[in-house]
Amino acid sequence: MKKIEVKGTIVSDSQARFYKYFGIPCTSPSSVALPETGEDVLIEINSGGGEVFAGSEIFTKLKAYEGKVTAHVVGLAASAASVVLMGADEIEISPTAQIMIHNAWSYAIGDSKDMLHEAEILEGINQSIMNAYTMKTARSKEELQELMEAETWMGAERAVELGFADRIMFEEEKAPVNVYASAGYVLPDEVLAKVEKFMQQDNPFKVAVDWDTFPMDELADKIASRLQTTEKDNSDKPSSLFLF
Repeated sequence: MKKIEVKGTIVSDSQARFYKYFGIPCTSPSSVALPETGEDVLIEINSGGGEVFAGSEIFTKLKAYEGKVTAHVVGLAASAASVVLMGADEIEISPTAQIMIHNAWSYAIGDSKDMLHEAEILEGINQSIMNAYTMKTARSKEELQELMEAETWMGAERAVELGFADRIMFEEEKAPVNVYASAGYVLPDEVLAKVEKFMQQDNPFKVAVDWDTFPMDELADKIASRLQTTEKDNSDKPSSLFLF
């Protein structure tokens, strides 16, 4: 799987050469070179964002890619970098990482009409950004607008809760808990595990059993009868069953 890093400021291709000249980390659309083979890729992201249209171009490249795109947020995916992140098919976030979303902003010079026009442009950009968030999280634009206006920072747990990430990296899957509904006695999983371990050991008590002729039904009847007797004699005491 090819790994592509999205690090530093998100910039346009024309701006990238200036950043590189001064040794400033950056990512531009052309630097996100996806394989022509269509193989799966891993996008590793640690960026505070940058130029919104460059971020949109990278997002579009990732969404249009025919192979599977997995993204790892290893530090920060903020602003335009969070838009890039939404282009991945699956998103995993480090337990120590953050995702940040907010409204677009810019500089403007001019009279009141120029300022009103700039405000309209920014509102349009906000709506475009929301489209990427909506596709991933399936949340309403009204809810996303509130999150953006509040400049929302999300840790790993909240990012997964809100749908901006699919899972937290390094989390071990918990073993399933078996739940039973039975009127009889069911051996606890812990006991079965110990018996299985004992059976696998090379011990002097281990014997070969022909399970085709083993009187299993007869043994089960005897155990059930013994349990019933034990329950009557010790109805006020917890019962335990040991098989040797």
